[in-house]
Parts: sequence; structure tokens; C-alpha cells
Amino acid sequence: MAGPSPGIVGIGASVPNHRLTNRDLERMVETSDEWIIQRTGIKERRILGEDEDPTVLGVEAAEGALVAAGLALEEIDLVITAANVQLMPVPGSSALILEGLRRRASSSSRSDSTRGKEIPFFDLVAGCTGFIYALEVARRMFHGGHRHILVIGLEALSRFTNWKERETCVLFGDGAGAVVLGPVGEGRGILASYLAADCSKWALLRVEAGGTKLPADPETISSGQHFLKMEGRGVFEEAVRMMERASLLALERAGLKKEEVDWFVPHQANLRIIKAFAKRLRIPWAKILVNIERYGNTSTASIPLALDEAVKDNRLREGDLVVLTGFGAGVTYGANVIRW
Repeated sequence: MAGPSPGIVGIGASVPNHRLTNRDLERMVETSDEWIIQRTGIKERRILGEDEDPTVLGVEAAEGALVAAGLALEEIDLVITAANVQLMPVPGSSALILEGLRRRASSSSRSDSTRGKEIPFFDLVAGCTGFIYALEVARRMFHGGHRHILVIGLEALSRFTNWKERETCVLFGDGAGAVVLGPVGEGRGILASYLAADCSKWALLRVEAGGTKLPADPETISSGQHFLKMEGRGVFEEAVRMMERASLLALERAGLKKEEVDWFVPHQANLRIIKAFAKRLRIPWAKILVNIERYGNTSTASIPLALDEAVKDNRLREGDLVVLTGFGAGVTYGANVIRW
């Protein structure tokens, strides 16, 4: 008899309070609300203030997922954080998020039970596909004996954005989303995944300086090499092709057809990319979950943010067949097929 399958048993999300609208951007760079909407579909994005700590977003999203799952922190067996912009070079973001969760758990309880369990954690860097990669890694870890796994997507891309370059500054926002992976009934949960990458195209999305290849110095800072750079046309073409390929191959592995899918949840990179993906796959627009107009591109947080909204407004219901798909720096791409 087959054992339990891993599925999403709780979900949460968090975004900064500050809304940066297209009208605000008109006062910062040479652009217009009309141009931004036409090129990206974005109307506003959430941005951290200078004194705000991105760790809080990860903690709040994770807390929401734990509450939704009906679990205490000490019941978590593993934490995986998908993040491209790390909170610190060392340690990884998971350490700071987990410590924040423990402090909150301790302050709300008379006991300090979370100190008694040393929860393992690690970070995963796979571009904007990071959340999809992390879910598949968590699925495999589940079958290795970890019964409740906290998966977090956290990004503060505003901290790596050149606010004088209109092609990129209009795109990105900050946010976090989290899920708890746990045992669900047979035939539910993560049914299949497809992960892939084409390293020959790594230069399409990059931050050149700040690592050991090109350490920070006055010259790299003055030349803007710590900001995110993107080759827009190349990204568009590869993103559409890769998300289609990943979706179809993941469905094939699950023994399912695209017509059976209730919801496709693509990485919220650009509305034009999402529309081109839907057209190429020949799927109705009504089956696509989209919220990019309110949050912009939040990288690894974009898919869990969209899922969280769909759960809270009752669009996404038990039994729905869902395909998550994305692409990102590397260039990575992939998809998960989930029976909700």
C-alpha cells in the first residue's frame, strides 16, 4: 500500500506596506503609467523602506503558513528558503528567518520548546524558478523522512534595483510567500515535477559584482555592477518557450493533459510573457492566476503570493489540478503539477 503523498497543507504571504505606483515612478525616471502598463502590465509594486528588514517578510509569510497548517514551529522538520538576494552573505536567509520565528514563538508561549529542537535548514538559489525547485527538493526530502517542511520564497529586489534605469526599475517588487509541505491523501499533493536549465544563457539575468568573482570595491559600486541587469528580448523569448516546455513535460510525467488543468500559475515576471505563454500553450486566460499588476515581479515570492491570494478568495479549492511554472537566472526553468 502506498504511503502518504506530500502536498501543501498551509500557505502564507507578506508584502511591505508601501505601494510604489507608476505615477510615483514618473517622478523618478523618464517613463509614464501608460508605457509601464503596456510593456509590463504592472500598476504598482510593494517596496521596503530603507529602515525595514526583509527578514520580517519571511517570518510573517512562514508564520501564516504554519497557522494555516495548524502546526507549531517545533513540528517542522526542515526549512528551505529560495532567495536570490540573500539577507547576508553568511549565514543564509533561512537562519535569520528561523531565528525570527523562534523568537515570536517563545514570546507567545510560556515555554521555550522551540529551543529544544534543532531544525535543519538550507537556502536554494535557482533564479526566479527557485520556489519551484524548492518544492521538488522538499518533495524528495519528504520521502526521505521529513514529514513537515517549510518552504519560503523571499525577495527584496528593490535593494538590487537601479532606480535610474527605467527598463528594470519598473519591474520589481519585494515580498515573501511560504508553504508547509506535509502528508495528504493518495492522489493529492505534488504529483510530478520537471526541472531543467540552460547554463549557456546565464548572462541574460545577472548581478555582476559583490561575489568572489568580482568583489565589491569603489569601482564596481560607482559603475553600478551591483545592480540587476537583464537582456529583455532574450528573456522574453526564452521564458515563454521554457515555461511551455516545463509545463507539458511535468504534465506528461503525471500522466495528465493540459486540458485537465484547473489553474496555471506562472512566475509573475511580465504580463506580456504570461499572455504569450497562455497563447503558445493554447489555454484559456480564465485558467491563469495573475496578480502582477499589484506586486510586480517578486521573483521566488511571486508564485506563492499568487497561490495565497487564490486560496484566500476561494478561487483555488480542494481537488483542483494546478500547474506552477517559471524561469529564472541561470537560466533555470521548471514546473510542478499539484492536486490541491
